[in-house]
Parts: sequence; structure tokens; C-alpha cells
Amino acid sequence: MTHDIRPLAPTDLAAFDKLLDLFADAFDDLESYSTARPGRAYAERLLARDSFIALAAFDGEAVVGGLAAYVLDKFEQERSEVYIYDLAVAESHRRCGIATALIACLQQLAADRGAWVIFVQADHGDDPAIALYESLGAREEVLHFDIPVRFAR
Repeated sequence: MTHDIRPLAPTDLAAFDKLLDLFADAFDDLESYSTARPGRAYAERLLARDSFIALAAFDGEAVVGGLAAYVLDKFEQERSEVYIYDLAVAESHRRCGIATALIACLQQLAADRGAWVIFVQADHGDDPAIALYESLGAREEVLHFDIPVRFAR
């Protein structure tokens, strides 16, 4: 089964909404992906940026897979890295090669932009994601910390 995989442009707001629906469902996180969605102008600006990549896998009009990534310009050398922030495939379409195809598309886009590497995080216990990423690249053991932002009063 082949799926149409393509980057989302500022004119693809309906597909962007479907991508957010997919992430909300796949990650069981309605609060993050549905309660405060970006407005039209914000979404258009985001999708127009060279520093943001949204890919969607379509089965007809349905978004059945997707990826959101950020291009990070490095300071120590004139190069960039691409960080996969979210990657999900609808449960009904898993084990069909969609995640691998999304990453292959991202690899081409990253190469076109002169990126040095693509990196991604996976949670302990998310064995399917870990297996996918290990099949595509080298595993590194790192610690991840969330540091809260303090607002001046």
C-alpha cells in the first residue's frame, strides 16, 4: 500500500488540523493537541518557516501519518540539525512502512537544506519507536530535562 507523503504548506491548514487530530489520538493527549490550537495566521506563519517541517502521509483525503520537525542552526559550525519533535501513524495504518517513509522524506528535505544530522527522542517502553529509530541510526543514551520558564512579575 502506498501513501502520498508531502510537506505541508501554509495553504494546507485543513491537513494541518488533521495532523493535530492524529497526534492527539496517537499520543492520547487531547489537551496538548486540541484545546488551544493555533489560529490561522499563526499556523500559516509556522508552515511558511524554513525552520519548521510538517510532513503528512495521506490515504486519500485522510491524514494517516505525520511528522513535525525543527531545523536548528548550530553556532559552533555553519551547519544545522533537524529534530523530529513528533512522529505518529494512525493505529489502522501501522506496520505499513509509513513512519519509515516519513523519515526518508525528511532525510531528503534535510539534505536539501544542508543539514548535518536528524535526531529524535524516544520514551523508555516505546518499543516500536525505539526499534524503528535503531534500524535507521545510532542510539545514544542521554538524559532529558524540562526546565520551567519563569515569568517576570
